Amino acid sequence: MAIKFKSIGTIHTPFVDDTPFGSYEDAKGLFYIELNPELTDGLYLLDKFKYLYVIFHIDRPRKQPRLRVNPPKGDGREVGLFATRSPHRFNSIGLTIAKIKRIEGNRIYTSGLDILDKTPLIDIKPYVKDFDVKEKANNGWIVS
Repeated sequence: MAIKFKSIGTIHTPFVDDTPFGSYEDAKGLFYIELNPELTDGLYLLDKFKYLYVIFHIDRPRKQPRLRVNPPKGDGREVGLFATRSPHRFNSIGLTIAKIKRIEGNRIYTSGLDILDKTPLIDIKPYVKDFDVKEKANNGWIVS
């Protein structure tokens, strides 16, 4: 079955060729999401939230996905693709959380994003503390 998505905007970051690994929330530079102008009214009251989910299309994948990978925080360990947050997926959908700094018109200015400049935006959703925080979550196999 084919599934089609329509871009609802464009993500802008200072990253042209590669994104940082690890902590990027405090990355330097201008980070914003530009929603298609006809969708601006859908941003009403989004500024009441501190964070949002950014769902995007990874339109410039560098590698073919593999079912087993050696992730950077795995200490040399091999793990299954679906046990990682690797951008090299069978469906090139990315997900990240960003802090909302301000909203002006159809632009949402955010904290750092681990996304390449001019990436197509699929959707945004507010991060809701009562729904999205899982107190018993852990780091699984990830070595701190």
